[in-house]
Amino acid sequence: MNTHTNVCETHADRVHKVYARAGPGFRETAHPAKFVGDGCADPTRATTAGQNSTRRIPSTARMDDEDRDRPREVSPGYSQRDSFSPPRCLVVPIASTGAATGLREPARLRGFRLGQTPITRAEYSGFLADGRAPAPPWWDDPRFARAAQPVVGVTWHEAAGYCRWLCEVAGGRWRLPSGAEWEHAARGGLESPRTAWGETVPDGEIPAGPLDAPWDAGRGTPNGYGLLDIGTLVHEWCLDPVEPSRPGGPERRASRGGSWRHAIRWTAPSARSSLPPDYRYSDYGFRVLLEGDEDKD
Repeated sequence: MNTHTNVCETHADRVHKVYARAGPGFRETAHPAKFVGDGCADPTRATTAGQNSTRRIPSTARMDDEDRDRPREVSPGYSQRDSFSPPRCLVVPIASTGAATGLREPARLRGFRLGQTPITRAEYSGFLADGRAPAPPWWDDPRFARAAQPVVGVTWHEAAGYCRWLCEVAGGRWRLPSGAEWEHAARGGLESPRTAWGETVPDGEIPAGPLDAPWDAGRGTPNGYGLLDIGTLVHEWCLDPVEPSRPGGPERRASRGGSWRHAIRWTAPSARSSLPPDYRYSDYGFRVLLEGDEDKD
């Protein structure tokens, strides 16, 4: 499914949807830089920003191919602060052809490390402190203000920009996961599971009753690869471009996962969604991928 829709969506859900407007704490300011590409992990996969929209945050800088390929130096600013710690990432093993049969596009996937949780406000705050992006909507809303809550309201470009920033301040090759990588990780070693844990969602994994903000990341049960909140909590931006939902429509980027706002707050690992990359929703976040030596047999 290539649209962000849910048959269980309520009027309250729709009120929460925001396209670059409204919401406590939203600052309608220019993004200091448009990040072109998926991060620093693989310049050959870099893509250009999509079609203009009537509310696109304007770009004031663009990196050419030469700049993208230049080795990244550690930032002399935020990286020297004692408080900085990169997101915790766990090894997701290689998917052999047989193990990948649960994917809609069976393929051999290299091993990688994936963030144990979606990026939290605490982890995103250094990116803002370095002046790399404006504070997203809901940043100053007390309901969304706990350090352990996932950051929400970020665009795809800002999520990719955060990955570039991690390359600079933490070293390594960071990017957003592809949809296939995300799905492989969410399955946790299981064959076409109904949920990230198997046939059912563990008791107590998802808060019951009405919610007006996401719960804290990292509070639940890990899946088979040790990942938390995968398939629940927030939709997560992925690397892949997606065909427009209508001829001549705006470009879209893939996303995966559930939503704290929906009546049914979890999705199967194989479930898909997408949005134009400049949209801002109160249930859209992301987790990061760290490339490394895990692709070796």
